[in-house]
Amino acid sequence: MLYREAGQFKTNYVADQAIFPIRQDRIGIAVILLIAFVAIPYFGDDFLLQAVMIPFLIYALASIGLNLLTGYTGLLSLGTGAFMGVGAYACYKLTSVWPDVNIIVWIVCSGFFAAAVGVLFGLPSLRIKGFYLAIATLAAQFFLQWCFVRIPWLVNYNVSNAIEVPQRKFLDMIVTGPSATPIARYLIVLTIVVAMTWIASNIVHGRIGRMWMAIRDQDIAAELMGIRLLRTKLLAFAVSSFYCGVAGAMLVFLWYGGAEADTFNINQSFFVLFMVIIGGLGSLLGSYLGAALIFGLPILLRILPDALGMPMHSATIEHLSFLVVGALIIFFLIVEPHGLARMWQIAKQKLRVWPFPY
Repeated sequence: MLYREAGQFKTNYVADQAIFPIRQDRIGIAVILLIAFVAIPYFGDDFLLQAVMIPFLIYALASIGLNLLTGYTGLLSLGTGAFMGVGAYACYKLTSVWPDVNIIVWIVCSGFFAAAVGVLFGLPSLRIKGFYLAIATLAAQFFLQWCFVRIPWLVNYNVSNAIEVPQRKFLDMIVTGPSATPIARYLIVLTIVVAMTWIASNIVHGRIGRMWMAIRDQDIAAELMGIRLLRTKLLAFAVSSFYCGVAGAMLVFLWYGGAEADTFNINQSFFVLFMVIIGGLGSLLGSYLGAALIFGLPILLRILPDALGMPMHSATIEHLSFLVVGALIIFFLIVEPHGLARMWQIAKQKLRVWPFPY
């Protein structure tokens, strides 16, 4: 079989601790990146880029942010949509005040504002956890959404009370506004998501990630080992909110082209949470798999009946999507709590020892 590690010897500690220790995995990642950066922009049409790939990457980044908090640190949050909104509104204000600065810089910097808000609402995490912490983050969701509606300064006193994305360029390419091409926006989103995924991977495989997982597994034992709970938990909230804030800014500036306060409601928070649950808690790969399944399922349900000669009404497809997602959540919570990522890991392990059982 092709998936074998026989003959691949590790001669130092760095090679033994590599994220992708098997050569086939490294080749696979290189092929995926080559397809993403070259094949999809060259062969993909506007529908694939605009309606499928861009939102998939944005929601994958938001899922990574929530997974860092919930999957790796064990702190449940229901305020993901609100933190995405903080990033979107912060990017809009920064763009309005300093219009000459590159828009990509403001998209990334908007994450710091979301991180500050995340730290503020993460303060109760030292005293409460579990269901009570989820309720505290739910309060953050409703409070921030109220701010988006009731504070007109956030939208520059716009009569429509909505974010209107201006036209901005990057390397002489229009990347925001109605004139921006899907290819330009896709490449910007892809670059940011790949870079931030690489950073998240280094974080979770380093000292900070080990501290997060120690708190997730047993916070009292982690404190006895010398881990400062408040500082570590607030860091998890900050990093998670930063990722969600950048995802929210890209959602508005590089996909929607404008948004209202209702865009970042509680449904958005649950939408991302379902991606994490189905994809797999404590797995960066699971964030991508969950985003692909949850976001791609409605598209598949629209295309498949037409291809089979059985067209369905859009409302029926929407209800069917809810039913399938609900059934998948129940299935994974009962059968495989670690989601699609764990199933993929088991399949790889079987390939490594095939045809011998284990």
